[in-house]
Amino acid sequence: MKVTVERAQLLKSLSHVHRVVERRNTIPVLSNVLMKAEGSTLRLKATDLDIDIVENLPAEVAAPGGTTVPAHMIHDIVRKLQDGSQVQLEMAGDKGTLTVRAGRSRFTLQTIPESDFPDIAAGEMSHSFKVPAKNLKRLIDKTQFAISTEETRYYLNGIFLHVVDKGGQSLLRAVATDGHRLAQVEFEAPEGSVGMPGVIVPRKTVAEVQRLADDPDAAVAVELSTAKVRFRFGETVLTSKLIDGTFPDYARVIPAANDKILTVEKGDFTAAVDRVSTVSSERGRAVKLSASDGRLTLSVTNPDSGSATEEIEVSYEADALDIGFNSRYLLDIASQVDGDTVELKLADPGSPTLIHDPAGPGALYVLMPMRV
Repeated sequence: MKVTVERAQLLKSLSHVHRVVERRNTIPVLSNVLMKAEGSTLRLKATDLDIDIVENLPAEVAAPGGTTVPAHMIHDIVRKLQDGSQVQLEMAGDKGTLTVRAGRSRFTLQTIPESDFPDIAAGEMSHSFKVPAKNLKRLIDKTQFAISTEETRYYLNGIFLHVVDKGGQSLLRAVATDGHRLAQVEFEAPEGSVGMPGVIVPRKTVAEVQRLADDPDAAVAVELSTAKVRFRFGETVLTSKLIDGTFPDYARVIPAANDKILTVEKGDFTAAVDRVSTVSSERGRAVKLSASDGRLTLSVTNPDSGSATEEIEVSYEADALDIGFNSRYLLDIASQVDGDTVELKLADPGSPTLIHDPAGPGALYVLMPMRV
């Protein structure tokens, strides 16, 4: 193999594929990226056996061929090469090494044969559709924070992607929950998505898709089955296994009868929550909200360090109510709100609260209260 590529393009492609590779691997070839040159293309491929990512980039191929080299090392090398340089990759004879040349720099890397690199067969995909990258990114941006990190509840370790019928309209909906908070975002279902199986896309895959959906004007091709999902971003193709589990019936925890409406200015509210939570314990993080006519008092009491209170003006006309929340969860949800105001629909101190973004249609959040 002998191939020449432009450094900026090679770096961009390596930055996409090397993130899939785990830093520690018991199988050596899984630490490597596959490089295959043919025609006028250099193909890069990486996998962790759950996610498989392939990217093609233009190249001058003097001699076709393929090999695998340490993914993080080749990325670091190319990252440190001079801007605008041409990078030459050459596999010489049967030495089992790849030579990387750029300007006056020269590196020789140990390789593992291309034949050792695993190939994950994707199988048949039952549904395919296209979705604007900005819509896909919004689905992820506004739900990702609520994905559970509790490994024992593995079926919550991702985003539940499915199509629902709402008033005769089909909507593509994403839901994530960790049992304490829930985030739900939806938009009009793209053509071809109706009838798709409900799938749970793993946390790591979600993070990679979020990074790859960087061109808001592009369209992302999505293909899926009950076991796998594939996202196509131009010359980059990400294929992933899905979480094999049943997502809980989340609709049961979304309150429908909360009639106490509290409307707050987002900036004032988040700043006040942030200030009073300074004295909260690392474990508890509880903040008490005391709502009465036109006023909201936020308070924190920590027996070990002290207490804090702050009062802000709000829109609230229902009966006085005291309710406690995890301050970090409140701030996480508030940060997803696009507009200047946040609407909290309350019931009583022991019931879940529904949080709406008046400026962000199709998004809602549920937060479980805490005892304070």
